Amino acid sequence: MSIMNQAIHSLNIEFNDNNILTSLFGVNDKNIQTLEKINNVKIQYRGNKVKIVGSKKSINETKKELVSLFKEAKKGIEIDEDKIKETKSMISLEINDDKKIDLFFQTKKRKIIPRSKNQKLYFELLNNKDIVFAVGPAGTGKTFIAVAKAVTSLQEGKVKKIILSRPAVEAGEKLGFLPGDLKEKVDPFLRPIYDALYEMLPYDQVEKKINNNIIEIAPIAFMRGRTLEDCFVILDEAQNTTKIQMKMFLTRLGRNSQMVVVGDKTQIDLISKNESGLIDASSRLKTLDDVGFINLKEEDVVRHDLVRNIIKAYEK
Repeated sequence: MSIMNQAIHSLNIEFNDNNILTSLFGVNDKNIQTLEKINNVKIQYRGNKVKIVGSKKSINETKKELVSLFKEAKKGIEIDEDKIKETKSMISLEINDDKKIDLFFQTKKRKIIPRSKNQKLYFELLNNKDIVFAVGPAGTGKTFIAVAKAVTSLQEGKVKKIILSRPAVEAGEKLGFLPGDLKEKVDPFLRPIYDALYEMLPYDQVEKKINNNIIEIAPIAFMRGRTLEDCFVILDEAQNTTKIQMKMFLTRLGRNSQMVVVGDKTQIDLISKNESGLIDASSRLKTLDDVGFINLKEEDVVRHDLVRNIIKAYEK
């Protein structure tokens, strides 16, 4: 929707410290351009006076975000696209100082916060349920947020180990014919999990924890016969587990452990979609108190804006 289609309003702000404005506006006004794009407004400035033009709602939101970002810039915090989106989320989701601590996952490398109402609910479920099912399309942060919670729990000493698993359904029975040891064979199927880990922890720490078995990465078949205690366990691509595999996986839950089951019901690679353990578990377990369910949707996509539009195009 363009600004021209809406009632035009304008709003002025005057900042009291010109020295901070360079950091706030960004190199070549990059931050201004980001704010204009995500809020659908026009921002003009001369010296320390800023004028915002757009719909009434948009200009008020932009003002709140600019004031908040100005305070952060004053503290020496770098203002970039991520910081702008984080600030927008904090304001629009009304995450106040009292609730902030419950809705941050602070890892060694970065602070993770929800970017949508559904992601906020996902955070709350991760803080309160023993088993959480997160279902939704690509780019909605399902795996990323689960890994962030796992890393935070490990750093805070709440668990002693992280276990990351995926069904290797794409490989079928061919896994045995691939060259290399188990880690090398499984790695291509777990790449998204590795990518998330490297976002949370320095590379050498990830490698060290994998070598020390503090972070264990294994196909779902390797869960059989184990009881997982003091663990944070993530099952990714859960739509490709069979009903039997899902039951086996969920019943591994031991004392002081938490499980997150992540999947996308539109991406089932099994021969029969009716065999999907994710769909089966979603209907069987929905009444259990200690199991939480969150359905993430296209509006929760936090990757490039184009990803959201691609998902919409395919849904049509």
